[in-house]
Amino acid sequence: MVLKLNLIAAACENMGIGKDNTLPWNLRTEMNFFTRMTSSIIDTNTMKKNVVIMGRRTWESIPDKFKPLSNRMNFILSKSDLDLKNYRDVYSFKSLEQCLEKLKCPEFQDLYESVWVIGGSNVYKECMESEHFYRLYLTQILKNFECDTFFPKIPDNLVTIRDSIVPEGVQSENGINFIYKVYENPNFKM
Repeated sequence: MVLKLNLIAAACENMGIGKDNTLPWNLRTEMNFFTRMTSSIIDTNTMKKNVVIMGRRTWESIPDKFKPLSNRMNFILSKSDLDLKNYRDVYSFKSLEQCLEKLKCPEFQDLYESVWVIGGSNVYKECMESEHFYRLYLTQILKNFECDTFFPKIPDNLVTIRDSIVPEGVQSENGINFIYKVYENPNFKM
């Protein structure tokens, strides 16, 4: 099995992705898209789940009632020790390298189907620099919001592709327009 890192994010016009450890917008359609993309599996005849990789602050930004993200294995990158004993399917790693080693273990590969990176900024950057970076699913919010966290610079060599499971055209909710874009890393080796 080839390890593919799929990144998924929403960013406004200034590439902001968060403010005070929360989303600066409330778009139920976009949140439903995120949930569908990160939790849907193709082979429904298995007990596999998808993996979501996130940094500690992203984990802390998830409201308690939604922790852990359901129907997904939650992988948290944190240099500090986290108390996760009350959660199922939640793992903590000191580095992305440790996390990727776990994903490559043959006995663990049978447990998951896809890997999704869900933030924050430093985790996105490190994953885009990885040889395992495959695709970026970016919701471009066509409005500026005040943010204190930003999506890193998108590599110039990424290719925009069409993915049939991603809605096309401008979407609108709460007076906010947004579009879904999919970028693929041409250097990714299958």
